[in-house]
Amino acid sequence: MTNKPGNKASRSGQYEIVGPRGGRTGKERTVVKNEPFPPTPKANQHYELVDPTKNKSGK
Repeated sequence: MTNKPGNKASRSGQYEIVGPRGGRTGKERTVVKNEPFPPTPKANQHYELVDPTKNKSGK
């Protein structure tokens, strides 16, 4: 499963918005496990986990 807008997050944490060719935007969003990813500013962007939540509920 990819981390695209509307899909549910598999882990809680900070997710960075990444462009279609892998370019990093420097913008992050906090997403909670099993919540949907928010829309991205531009088409064809996705999210990558950069800082997972460090507690047992975030697994």
